[in-house]
Amino acid sequence: MSTHVEQPILSAKPESSILDPVVDSDISTTENQTPEKSPVPPPPNGGLNAWLQVAAAFFLFFNSWGLVNTFGVFQTYYEDTLLSTYSASSISWIGTVQGFLLLLAGVIVGPAFDKGHLKSLLAIGLFLVVFGLMMTSLSKEYYQVFLAHGVVVGIGCAFLFLPSIAVLATYFSSRSALATGITAAGGSIGSVIYPIVFHKLIGPVGFGWTTRIIAFIALAGSTFSLAVMRQRLPPPQKARSLIDLSAFKELPFVLLCFALFFSFTGLYFPFFYLPSFFSDSLHASSNISFYIISVLNAASFVGRITPGLIADRIGSLNTVMPVNLLAAIMAFAWMGIHNEAGAIVFACIYGFASGAIVSLPPTILLRLSPNLAIVGTRMGMAFTCAGLGLLIGNPIAGALLDLEKAIFWKAQLFCAIMVVTGLGFFIWLRLFMWRRGEGWKL
Repeated sequence: MSTHVEQPILSAKPESSILDPVVDSDISTTENQTPEKSPVPPPPNGGLNAWLQVAAAFFLFFNSWGLVNTFGVFQTYYEDTLLSTYSASSISWIGTVQGFLLLLAGVIVGPAFDKGHLKSLLAIGLFLVVFGLMMTSLSKEYYQVFLAHGVVVGIGCAFLFLPSIAVLATYFSSRSALATGITAAGGSIGSVIYPIVFHKLIGPVGFGWTTRIIAFIALAGSTFSLAVMRQRLPPPQKARSLIDLSAFKELPFVLLCFALFFSFTGLYFPFFYLPSFFSDSLHASSNISFYIISVLNAASFVGRITPGLIADRIGSLNTVMPVNLLAAIMAFAWMGIHNEAGAIVFACIYGFASGAIVSLPPTILLRLSPNLAIVGTRMGMAFTCAGLGLLIGNPIAGALLDLEKAIFWKAQLFCAIMVVTGLGFFIWLRLFMWRRGEGWKL
């Protein structure tokens, strides 16, 4: 899967303004802030250590967003076998709570990162992800699956995800979109590999051992990240608030939060229900129904890398708007697709667009943040808004579905309207920043 705005931000500052001396006073009283004695050294923007951080962050995304985006295959298995007596909407709550907690827990994880607790956060996250998957492998009842797969794994993913983005912010400035795109691609690669592992093993070894093997893969990748990831900047000397309330007085930050909320409300519906669409509406074979999640996420991988290259040249906000428009168009077009070939094309294009929408907002947030010392806190706040959208989006869409009659259009329309609304707030943010003299590259 997997990844904060200002008032002084809006004064026509160049991009390098996020590298100004770190403010050491409490964030909630920005008017009383005083700079630290030692200026922050500029990001290296390359070198062995910096790219090692990218590799470490890649595997953190692999084992956070990669697991969250894999829930579609679990959803299908739960509907057909383990939790067949429960509705699709009830089962989707497991995955949406997982994704919501991944983003919500950033409110705690972000400030903890800012205080220098990177290693502790990664160790806790690694334990919770592995432990949650192991407990999922033993679960038989709905509440057991909900607690293990939804709650424990979701919190563990949060402890892996946000630090990976926050660390990169201190190592890259001019190439931040590319570095973040490579990192976010880890979520896509994970959500390509994990469904294939699930599909290949579920028959020979059963659900229990399939889930345990996935846990062992997560353990190996996250251990590498724990070993090599380093926090470059020293923590501030004074304690900070969990929430930077002053951020909500700044219109750009509020607009970005609304854009993320509405986008994530609709964005993940295909990631949960596209396999069901293939099996129930198109009556496709079980193989293509399982592998379509891998196809969707393989396209998302391209969408997380390519727009990052473009964003470093024209700006992340300028890049996210057209890809968000593309996602909205494809979401509306999905309602008119009634064959496998068309649905596969939809999965490829929508996956590409969704990958960019997930990977680019952290770099937009960096541009809007006044300094790097509070980037973790502000990321946690913005991702919480995205998490709220993810929390309510899929259950609402699931309630609009009728799998017995294969009626998907109501949920598809809901998905499309939410993505379009998110696009509207991105456009509003861009126009506001342009009027404040921020220039064309943003």
